[in-house]
Amino acid sequence: MADSASRNVIDGNVLAAKALARFGVTHMFGVVGIPVTSLANRAVALGIRFIAFHNEQSAGYAASAYGYLTGLPGILLTVSGPGCVHGLAGLSNAMVNTWPMVMISGSSDQKDAGRGDFQELDQIEAVKPFSKFSAKAKDVREVPDCVAQVLTRAVSGRPGGCYLDLPTDVLHQTISESDAEILLTEAEKYRKTDSIVSVGSSEIEKAVSLLRTAEKPLIVCGKGAAYARAEGELRKLVESTGIPFLPTPMGKGLLSDTHELAASAARSLAIGKCDVALVVGARLNWLLHFGETPKWSKDVKFILVDVSEEEIQLRKPHLGIVGDAKRVLEMINKEIKDDPFCLGKSHPWVEAISSKVKDNVSRMEAQLAKDVVPFNFLTPMRIIRDAILGLGSPAPVVVSEGANTMDVGRAVLVQTEPRTRLDAGTWGTMGVGLGYCIAAAVASPERLVVAVEGDSGFGFSAMEVESLVRYQLPVVVIVFNNGGVYGGDRRNPEEVTGPHKDDPAPTSFVPGAAYHTLIEAFGGKGYLVGTPDELKSALAESFSARKPAVINVIIDPFAGAESGRMQHKN
Repeated sequence: MADSASRNVIDGNVLAAKALARFGVTHMFGVVGIPVTSLANRAVALGIRFIAFHNEQSAGYAASAYGYLTGLPGILLTVSGPGCVHGLAGLSNAMVNTWPMVMISGSSDQKDAGRGDFQELDQIEAVKPFSKFSAKAKDVREVPDCVAQVLTRAVSGRPGGCYLDLPTDVLHQTISESDAEILLTEAEKYRKTDSIVSVGSSEIEKAVSLLRTAEKPLIVCGKGAAYARAEGELRKLVESTGIPFLPTPMGKGLLSDTHELAASAARSLAIGKCDVALVVGARLNWLLHFGETPKWSKDVKFILVDVSEEEIQLRKPHLGIVGDAKRVLEMINKEIKDDPFCLGKSHPWVEAISSKVKDNVSRMEAQLAKDVVPFNFLTPMRIIRDAILGLGSPAPVVVSEGANTMDVGRAVLVQTEPRTRLDAGTWGTMGVGLGYCIAAAVASPERLVVAVEGDSGFGFSAMEVESLVRYQLPVVVIVFNNGGVYGGDRRNPEEVTGPHKDDPAPTSFVPGAAYHTLIEAFGGKGYLVGTPDELKSALAESFSARKPAVINVIIDPFAGAESGRMQHKN
């Protein structure tokens, strides 16, 4: 009888794992330890894949990117106290980028609150600035409801980060399996998703009228449109109306960068001269110069499509439409279908954009055509671009971070499919690289993942190359090694003074660092390259193998410059 009774009793770890599995979680990222190791093991036993990292920061970045790529909440599991604090990097990244994520942290025994318990922290208070909703299970019977609520809130309305606190004593409390099943069933009530926001037909009519009568219309598409899977509707709108489009960095690929109406290579002209801008799934923040002069015309009329009414109220556009990007574009397309219009290739605005694109692309290609050795940023970036394009479809997911490396990559690398570019994002976050790589490899196993990183960006999460090898993920990490942040020691002579003048510059790393040997220590493949032929060979071999690899590309430390958008801030 005793054995039978014990089999019918489960603890909080099992109940939490059951709730996660019941409510659709298939992957978790994190670092285990007291008091959550058993929770991770129980989740794995129930079919949830757990990807273990070396630190919670990288795991959190992985969870945030997973939420973006799948539309499901990315789950981060951390220990208490310091683990929770480390995880805040990923949670805050999800909030600012508006990606669905849930951070689950163990916490101290409730009866010892305020007594200096092991890793004690008021974690509910700590996460407040970085989460849209938080829940704490104070008793084992509250676990299913709390799990259901954070998962639902993460994807409801404007997506974002949520937090679940599981105290040690709750994880150790027990409950009968029959009672657990009742609680899990009752928690289903929280799993109702938001009803579709009703979009007024008058708003759609006004939007179409503005586009129809505009002399220089522009469509701006962001990662919110990518998250909404709006690429089909966007393509239909662009191609039926002939309106040029401009993607934000992670909006690249919604329509191919090579599309004849792509205006990225004429960005300054497009945003500076357009008179009506339909902004879909993008915010008028620093990435779009706040929608203000002098980058934008003072007379431009913005049509802002956003899932958040608060965002529209904040930006105060000429016309705001609250709704899902895909649904709104469907309605706009339907309205246009009843009374079609198309600018046509000979339209002065389309011709002006097209001419500027051709001119700028021609000049860029002339620079790219040169094989510069020692490498500048352009020569290896061209070789990488051509190697990626040679893979065809499905296109790889490209992860990019760094200063020069990311900026040059944004201009040179070509995105042809949606959700295939991950970079520093809205918050300009450095250190996302390896976490994003792992998330992409897990979320899109059919795709190769190619990271193009500066050596500084790589250094934030470099130890996670061991995780790549451990899980045998198809990730190739390309490190642009120029000896430091922006390129090593670039101080003026008058700055090299004082008692510590012989120390390396704050921007300097060890020259010629052998980053490729790091992955070799764990059984992966490393390459050291310094010429075009060496880089082409390394790319061909690593892309074909689809195995964890690091390609260490030696860059002239005096090549490149600070980001054009960021010079005034540094």
